[in-house]
Amino acid sequence: MSLTTRILLLVLLALAPALAIQGYNESQLRAARDEAVRADTLTTARVVADDLSQVAEGARQALDFVARDPAVRAMDLAGCTADLRDVARDNPQLAIFSLSRPDGAVICNSLGSAAGSYNVTNRLYHRRVMAEDAFVMGSYIRGTVSGKDTLHFARPLHDADGRTVAILAAALDLVWLDRRLRRDLRQPSTSLTIADADHTIIVRYPDGEGLIGTTVPEERMRILLARGEGVRVATGFDGRERVLANVHPIGPTSAAWVTVGRDRNVAFADVDAAARRGVMLIGLGAALALVAALLAGRLFIRRPFDRLLRAAAAWQTGDLTARIGMTRGDEFGQLGRKLDAMAGTLQRHESELRDEIARGREMQDRQVTLLHELNHRVKNTLATVQSLARQSARGGEGQAVQLEGRILSLSKTHDLLTRDDWSGATLNEVLENELSPYRAGCDHIVLDGPEVALPPRHVLALGMTVHELTTNAAKYGALSTAEGRVEVSWRVDRGETGAAWLRLTWHESGGPAVAPPERRGFGTRLIAGGIGRELAGEVDLAFDVDGLRCRIDVPLAEVGSRMLAPTR
Repeated sequence: MSLTTRILLLVLLALAPALAIQGYNESQLRAARDEAVRADTLTTARVVADDLSQVAEGARQALDFVARDPAVRAMDLAGCTADLRDVARDNPQLAIFSLSRPDGAVICNSLGSAAGSYNVTNRLYHRRVMAEDAFVMGSYIRGTVSGKDTLHFARPLHDADGRTVAILAAALDLVWLDRRLRRDLRQPSTSLTIADADHTIIVRYPDGEGLIGTTVPEERMRILLARGEGVRVATGFDGRERVLANVHPIGPTSAAWVTVGRDRNVAFADVDAAARRGVMLIGLGAALALVAALLAGRLFIRRPFDRLLRAAAAWQTGDLTARIGMTRGDEFGQLGRKLDAMAGTLQRHESELRDEIARGREMQDRQVTLLHELNHRVKNTLATVQSLARQSARGGEGQAVQLEGRILSLSKTHDLLTRDDWSGATLNEVLENELSPYRAGCDHIVLDGPEVALPPRHVLALGMTVHELTTNAAKYGALSTAEGRVEVSWRVDRGETGAAWLRLTWHESGGPAVAPPERRGFGTRLIAGGIGRELAGEVDLAFDVDGLRCRIDVPLAEVGSRMLAPTR
C-alpha cells in the first residue's frame, strides 16, 4: 500500500469521528425534537378535549336553567317559546333551544315553530335521553329549522313523580365551536379534527368547509379504534405527514374523538436546515484535508504519523478540542495544521448549530409574545372606536364629523406608537401631534415642562384627551380667535409613598368668554372616562370666564419616566 494511500486513509480516519459526531448530534436533535413535538401535540389535544368538555358543561348548565322555568315545565306554547327565545339570545353559541315530547313531537322552540311541526324521535340525542334518562350529547345534525351545522345536547324533563314528560335540547353552533377550539392551537401548522359518536366530522381545521358533516373514512376509523388514545405518525387528510394525537374528552362528550396534528416537515424544518449546513461544512473540511494529505503524501515520518494517530483517536471519542500541534513546515506539518483547523471549524460550527437552534426557539417565543401583545392592543383600540361610534351614532351628521376627527386623532396617536414599535412616546410628541396644526405664531401656543416618556396605554388615553381639548378650543375657545392663547404646562411630582405623578395644566386665555355648559357632553365624558378609567387619574375642568382651565393628574408608577431639559 503506497504512502499516499495510507495518508488518504488517515485523513478519512480523522474525518470519521467528525462524521460520527455530526450524525450523533443530528440523531439526538431529531430525537429530542420528535419527543417535544409529540408531547406538545398530545398536550394540545388534551387542551382541546378539556375545552370541548367545558362547552358541554356550559350547555348542561343552560339546559338546567331552562328546566326550572315555569312556562317550560307547564309546556305552555306561548310562554315556552318566549322564554326559550330569551335564553337563546343570552347564549348565542346555542343555535336553538327546543322542547319535545317523548314521542318526538316538538312542543316549542326558540325560533317559534308551531307545536308538532316536526319530529325528533329519530335523532341520537332523543334516543339516548329516553334510554339513559340523563344529560347526553347527540351527533352532527344540519338543523331542520335553523339550517345550521349543529351538535345537540339534551336532558330529560321530569314531572313531580320523576317520570320523563319531555326532552329539553340545545343545538350548539359548530361554526362558533370551530372558532373557540381553534384558539387552543398554539402552532400555525397544527390541524384539528373532532368526530362525534357516529364518526361524523363536526370540527375540522384547516379546510373544514368540505369535510364538516362527512363521515371519517372507514380505514382511518379502523386504525383509530385499534390504536386508541395516544400519539402516532400518519398521513393527514391533506396528504402531508403529521404527528397525530388522539384523545377522548371526559363526561358526556366522551364518545367523541379529538385528533390534533402537527406538520412533521414544518416541525423539523430548522433541524433539517442545521443538518444540511453541518454536512456542507464537514464536506468542505474534508476537501481541505484531502488536498493537504495529497501534498504531504511524498514523505513518511513515524513521529508525525503517531501524532496524527493520537489526534484521530481523540476525535474518535468525540473530543474536538484535541489538536495535532505540529509547527514544522514540511508536508506533514501542513497536514497537521489543516486537520487542526478542520477540528476547530467543526467544534465552532457545532457550537453555532446549538446556539442557532436555541436562538430559533427564543425568536419563536418572542414572536408569540409580540402577537399576544399586538392582539391586546388591537382589542383595546377597537373597543375605543366602538365606544366612539356608539355615542356618535345618536347625534346625527355633526356627531359623525366629530367621530371622524376622533378616529383620525386615534390614528395619529397610533402612528406615534408604531414608529417605535409600540414602545411608547413622549408627552411633548403627544401634545405636538394635536396642537401643531393650530400654531400661528411663537406665543400662540406655549408648551412648558420636562420631556416625559409615556407607555402606550398613557399615550392613547392622553392623546384622546388632548384631542378633545384642542378641538373644543378650536371651535369655541382660545384657538378660535387670532388673539387666543393656549398654555400647557406640566411637571412630575413624587408623593409620600415615592410614586411619581404627572401634573398637567391646560389654560386658555384671550378667546371668547366662557360659560359652564348646561349639560355634560360626550367630549367631557370621554376626557373624564379616559383619564379615570384607563389611567386611574383625576381630571378637573374649570370653566373660567377668561378661558377654560383643565388640570390632569396621572400616576406614573409604571411608566419608567425620564425627565430631560424643559421644552418650549
